[in-house]
Amino acid sequence: MILLFIQPLLYGAALLWEKALFAAITVQAGYLLYRGVTLGRLPLVGLHDTLLFLSLSTAVLSIPFWVRIRPRKGFFRLTAVASLLFSLLGMLSRPSMMPLPPVLKTFWFELHVVLSFLSYGLFGIAAVLGVIFLLNRDAAMGRMMESLQYRAVLTGYLLFSLSMIFGGIWAYFAWGSYWLWTPKELWTTLLWLTYTLYLHLRFRPYWRGARIATIGIAGYGVVLFTYLGVGLLMKSSHSF
Repeated sequence: MILLFIQPLLYGAALLWEKALFAAITVQAGYLLYRGVTLGRLPLVGLHDTLLFLSLSTAVLSIPFWVRIRPRKGFFRLTAVASLLFSLLGMLSRPSMMPLPPVLKTFWFELHVVLSFLSYGLFGIAAVLGVIFLLNRDAAMGRMMESLQYRAVLTGYLLFSLSMIFGGIWAYFAWGSYWLWTPKELWTTLLWLTYTLYLHLRFRPYWRGARIATIGIAGYGVVLFTYLGVGLLMKSSHSF
């Protein structure tokens, strides 16, 4: 009898959280659009903008995975917490109001940055799916999580590979060289190799299951260091 009263409440709470997610996505997208129109440029320079765009990318790209997962409460919570954390960090960072320097005034830079953060969002989703896999005891659910993690990584890998190509073209026009041996470029290559390893090992039977899920989670640690660690701790062409 108690479940007859509790279940509608839980269902109502889930719908409320879903509506809150879409409302947050709308507000954040509107804010970034407003900044872009106000500044007259792509609002993806500095921690403020890039953290907010990472939050938005993670939330928006999680929707195709979210609608396929049953039950999806755990996936929703983890992606929502990650997006909220990035948003809070972004709002605490000072927004850059300066016009773009000449070296950044090229669509190669814009393509490079946008594709990079879209891939970061997908790699974050893959990490969430890996966590759910490790915490889940149901075999069918585990197979679904592993399959979805692979799709997230593969899509993110393709976008990230394109971003590296466009980044090389941008570097050539900006500094006359496709490769500068900066910490950012070295860690970007390490990140690409990490997910290259994931995609190769997944087809080895020994690595299927918990092992490959763990690599997918660890790869996101490389993502965060490549994005935040290098930008904040090391001097490079991508320093914040």
